[in-house]
Amino acid sequence: MESKKNTKADVGRNSSLYFALGLALMLFLTKTAIDWKTYDKDDYAYEAVNMDDELDEEVPITEQIQTPPPPPPPPAAPEVIEVVEDEKEVEETVIESTETTQEEEIAEVEEIEVEEEEEDIEVPFAVIENVPIYPGCEKGNNQTKKDCMSKKIQKFVQKKFNTELAGDLGLTGRQKINVVFKIDKNGNVVGVRSRAPHPRLEQEAARVINSLPKMKPGKQRGKAVIVPYSLPIIFQVQD
Repeated sequence: MESKKNTKADVGRNSSLYFALGLALMLFLTKTAIDWKTYDKDDYAYEAVNMDDELDEEVPITEQIQTPPPPPPPPAAPEVIEVVEDEKEVEETVIESTETTQEEEIAEVEEIEVEEEEEDIEVPFAVIENVPIYPGCEKGNNQTKKDCMSKKIQKFVQKKFNTELAGDLGLTGRQKINVVFKIDKNGNVVGVRSRAPHPRLEQEAARVINSLPKMKPGKQRGKAVIVPYSLPIIFQVQD
């Protein structure tokens, strides 16, 4: 029997091309299947919001503007204007000139005394030219009067000060009181201030200093001045 196969037909001639096309098609379908996504349906229903209903809001009237009434018409002008004669005589005021001439005499002005106000000048005790004089310290130079005044004040305080007061207050040991006062232009003791461990000691120190005798005021350049003075009071409380 004679074979019917065509010897010129080659089936495997384009097999590699068909294989490549098939492989590319399969890769495309595989990639499409992998990238394919599905979404669940949302159970919530969306409604459209009508903004026109919210914008149409009625604004309440809070104040009523009242239009002011028109102004009244001006009064009508009189038809006839009467001229009234002024019978009163007006006295004219004559202003005299204040300018002077060469013929006028010049009045001589007496000397005007200007009173000088005395200032309250304070000069420290250490540098004052003429120290305040305590009674009994009139003799000697300025330094001698200073030393005499300091000794007299110390003796006065030791004699008048109640040292037993510290023991009554329950204080012990060495007690120190700082006292500051001024001798004014009249020689009086003023402006007493004291500082102590107890208010009762401050009062006692002020009482003693205020009882100092009147002195002759200190002078600076021949004028009486205020002289500040400080005095420490120190004593020992016996146990």
